[in-house]
Amino acid sequence: MEMAQVSEQASGWKAFRVFLEMIKFEHSIFALPYAMIGMMWASPTGWPGWRIFLLVLLAMVSCRTAAMTYNRIADRDIDAKNDRTEMRAIPAGLLSLRTTNLYLYASIILFIVAAASLNWVTLALSPVALFVTIFYSRTKRFTWLCHFWLGASLAIAPSAAWIAVKGSLALAPIFLSLAVLFWTAGFDIIYAMQDEEFDNANALHSIPAKFGKQRALAVSQLSHALAIIFLTGAFVLAKVGIVGICGIVFASGMLTYEQSLVKPNDLSKVNFAFFTLNGCISIGVFLFVLADRLVRR
Repeated sequence: MEMAQVSEQASGWKAFRVFLEMIKFEHSIFALPYAMIGMMWASPTGWPGWRIFLLVLLAMVSCRTAAMTYNRIADRDIDAKNDRTEMRAIPAGLLSLRTTNLYLYASIILFIVAAASLNWVTLALSPVALFVTIFYSRTKRFTWLCHFWLGASLAIAPSAAWIAVKGSLALAPIFLSLAVLFWTAGFDIIYAMQDEEFDNANALHSIPAKFGKQRALAVSQLSHALAIIFLTGAFVLAKVGIVGICGIVFASGMLTYEQSLVKPNDLSKVNFAFFTLNGCISIGVFLFVLADRLVRR
């Protein structure tokens, strides 16, 4: 379909700022702290050096940017139909498809360069990471398990960071990745509850659209319970001390609070639960792990 442009198209620096807002660049914080934990655990001293740290940071941010950019490109027609998303940059005419594609290609190139600069394993696995993160945008067209695919895309972070340091993998980062997977799926199901009616009307798939809000919330709660179980397993395998274990208590409390904010008939606090609380959870868990490493040095 041809979308009506309702705003003046941005250019130059303004276009870049519109782009960052479009992909919610600040939400890179969701998975980044878990990547830092994976990197910390893989390093004998807890610090891999500035080179690896900066390359992991670049790889994380550029991969997430590529995925979100593709998401906005792939969903531009859908976004134009949805009252909640019709003012996103592409359907609103703030960014051209050509400009957005350029940002996509630049992000992919940066990610591959960063992966190649780390070690041969990260380079070999970089196409897999790109596929998993980018293809998420298509999954809602054919499966209600799309939330778990999104979870898998963020779950790559801690294991990938471990591989960046070690060149191999272990159980601790795998368990941490599983924790991130179920944590992400749980909060994405909550977010998708806003679009239950829209998804059903437009042949899009989600757990709320398939099972309704009440059951979707139960699946979200189960996912968050599994996230805590795998987080506990990861901390045990990594031999985290008592200060770090407090991070599990913190995450459990925050997720319980997050679940209490959302009701099937009251979605007024979804954005706070989705954006604010989950950012606090990831940063908080990282800070507990960091403090544990510092007090035990």
